[in-house]
Amino acid sequence: MAGLFEGMSVLITGAAGGFGSAASRRYAREGARLVLSDYSEERLEAIAEDIRKEYGSDVATLAGDIADEDLSAGLVALTVERFGRLDIAINNAGIAQEAFERLPKTASDEARRIFDVDLLGMFFALKYQLPAMEKQYRETQTGGAIVNVASVAGVTGASGLAVYAAAKHGVVGLTRSVAQEYARLGVRVNAVCPSFARTPMATELLDVEVHGKVVTERDLVRGIPMARLAEVEEVIEVFVFASSPHNSFMTGQTLHVDGGLTAY
Repeated sequence: MAGLFEGMSVLITGAAGGFGSAASRRYAREGARLVLSDYSEERLEAIAEDIRKEYGSDVATLAGDIADEDLSAGLVALTVERFGRLDIAINNAGIAQEAFERLPKTASDEARRIFDVDLLGMFFALKYQLPAMEKQYRETQTGGAIVNVASVAGVTGASGLAVYAAAKHGVVGLTRSVAQEYARLGVRVNAVCPSFARTPMATELLDVEVHGKVVTERDLVRGIPMARLAEVEEVIEVFVFASSPHNSFMTGQTLHVDGGLTAY
């Protein structure tokens, strides 16, 4: 039985991280051809080789820094050259703050790096993905779908993570705006907004002392009605839903995978 994404070309950034590696495996299992990218070339190649062995998938890789515009240009060019088109882009690359702290305590260099990766990197990705998808829509009447990985911090305040929240609010703004711009041009663009999930990005915040108190998992889930972290696969299911060819009338949405946090 053919997979949901059989024969489709899927570009995934941050492919060696928690969400990225799980998403790469899930799309491969559903029959997709993959172009994967990550900052760490060693981890990227390890993930790609595992997927080739497990699923027999056609996987291309290009390592680099998503804050470098040339990487986004190169990824789209590689995808089109290798597979003829870009069907789905999962813009997942991102970084978080090193610890919870009030805004004045955040180093300017750290803030600049977060904006460069999380927001400017998203801008670069969209800058090259959107025209490629529009072109194929004009030629074949089949465009593409883009999933931008934001955060629940992109739709609410996030005390102690102000810079990260500002960048993710920017991602949500980009998502909604380009969804409007490309709605008649064959491209759907949506954002997935998880709360803390069981990924290294979240768990690295644990056991760090903040204002004299060590951060625990209980602190991370405070305010979440389900009172737990999201599991990675729960979030990946929403990636799949947002990018599914059957989900053809949804664009410009922020999908909150947050255990009820934003239901208040």
